[in-house]
Amino acid sequence: MRRSWVPVADGSHFPVQNLPYGVFSPAGGRPRVGVAIGEQVLDLAGVTGDEVFDRPSLNSFMARGPGAWAEVRGRLVELLTDEAHRAAVEPHLVPRAEVELHLPFEVADYVDFYASEQHASNVGRIFRPDGEPLTPNWKHLPVGYHGRAGTVVVSGTPVVRPEGQRRGASDPTPIFGPSVRLDIEAEVGVVVGVPSALGQPVPTSAFAEHAFGLVLVNDWSARDIQAWEYVPLGPFLGKSFATSISPWVVPLAALQHARVSPPRQAPEPLEYLRCTEDWGLDLAIEIEWNGTTVSRPPFRDMYWTAAQQLAHMTVNGASLRTGDLFASGTVSGPTRSERGSFLELTWNGSEPVRLGDGSERAFLEDGDTVRISATAPGEDGVRIGFGEVVGTILPSRSAT
Repeated sequence: MRRSWVPVADGSHFPVQNLPYGVFSPAGGRPRVGVAIGEQVLDLAGVTGDEVFDRPSLNSFMARGPGAWAEVRGRLVELLTDEAHRAAVEPHLVPRAEVELHLPFEVADYVDFYASEQHASNVGRIFRPDGEPLTPNWKHLPVGYHGRAGTVVVSGTPVVRPEGQRRGASDPTPIFGPSVRLDIEAEVGVVVGVPSALGQPVPTSAFAEHAFGLVLVNDWSARDIQAWEYVPLGPFLGKSFATSISPWVVPLAALQHARVSPPRQAPEPLEYLRCTEDWGLDLAIEIEWNGTTVSRPPFRDMYWTAAQQLAHMTVNGASLRTGDLFASGTVSGPTRSERGSFLELTWNGSEPVRLGDGSERAFLEDGDTVRISATAPGEDGVRIGFGEVVGTILPSRSAT
């Protein structure tokens, strides 16, 4: 088993088998690119001398493509495992506790999918109790919508309770005010490194040529605003106020040992959505609500894979840009303890969750904090992690 000369505690999300990329700034310093190793951040500009890392985002490095990604990763593993490099590398390590973490890449476009059959079925049963849980198109294509790239924020950014129109069952007309059904969606996002040409679809077989890595995503959702606005065009203000992502991008290369066969798809999808490679991923997600673990959604059960999502979002000729982010949609499993949104977990508020302090919740209250983390199998039999994506709810602007 490979080990780093940098101390890494057992159970750390960031052993040398991971080496996720992020953007950090030390006290009084400019934002720059680094990788996490144990409790340290390695300053890549300092240790490599490459100016591409002396920038406040990963975009320029991601655009270099898989060859460059593999070369840098190989060099970093060598530097961090061979004691001969210790004296030269150690001065470029900074304790993670002493740095500020930033949004790791400039988000070009943001697309959110709806890829969990369990989640889509639960939502269908909640909102269409007398109809079929899944819409007729759901098993034929990865359903998705375009989100707002400008409101993607890094973990730790407070989330202000959104305001908007909503209409309850007893309201004769819509009213305006703060959302009273504020929710989360635990998701996994793919970060695009290499762009594609306008008019040129990207096949499933080219997924690894374009996808740089993965992040955790919390797609905050105002369910009451969403329910009133989404017919006929889909989510808008109920989703666009904030989407949080983890500060570390786990490279695709670190996740090769997490790859699994996805669930069998029936009916068989159209030709452009068929895969010759398995891009299901065995990720274990955990959701904490005010410090209480309330759910552990299994990502390996997602019906549509990231490779299929990438193929679908480009099949009409839509181009990719460096920094595009597309998210999986809510990750949910078959049991209550595996549901990835509070809409499902509390069954639209009818089954409140009791937290560790004895309080009960149906949807998010001001001051609540949600923390989502995830781990995956890595090389050498170790587990690697994504860190976490955290957000705390602040009162609406009208309340302050």
